[in-house]
Amino acid sequence: MRTIQLLLRSGLTVTAAAALPLALTAGTAGAASGISVSTTGTTVSVTTSACSQNRTTGVWGTGSLLTSSQGSFAEGRKATLAGTTVSQSTAWTNVTPGTYTVIVMCQNVSTPAGTQSVIVSRATTPTATASPTRGVMGGLGGASKDYGPLTLAAGGGLVTVGVLATAWFLRRRAKPYRL
Repeated sequence: MRTIQLLLRSGLTVTAAAALPLALTAGTAGAASGISVSTTGTTVSVTTSACSQNRTTGVWGTGSLLTSSQGSFAEGRKATLAGTTVSQSTAWTNVTPGTYTVIVMCQNVSTPAGTQSVIVSRATTPTATASPTRGVMGGLGGASKDYGPLTLAAGGGLVTVGVLATAWFLRRRAKPYRL
């Protein structure tokens, strides 16, 4: 009985260990598109590292922004990629709200470097907020209002009584035989 349980446990462990790399690579293979698309307000930008520069023309590739009614790369709003060997990017400004598809084609390559959908939402305009006219009236507790000499004298008296009571208590504690 013990042998069967041991074999069953080790068999399940080996199966899980063998399936883990397959599951990890399958998840990344389906999600990898070669491009990264982001939106900021009415600007759509795309970044990739999949393209290489054409030595004669100096062009990395082209990006195309397609609306939902457009079906091919040629119909979209095109922008040329710019960048370095590490990263190339382009952006489209004043994009109206809606759902778009971004396609990036590298120079001298017939297949796209990547395709990704993006949703552009309405740009929010910042609202003005009222700020204090005189600023913050900070200080050491009484800086916002003048209470006068009577209040100052009462506070000083309370501090003095507190200091004297503390001294009396500590002196009495140091010599327990005295009252």
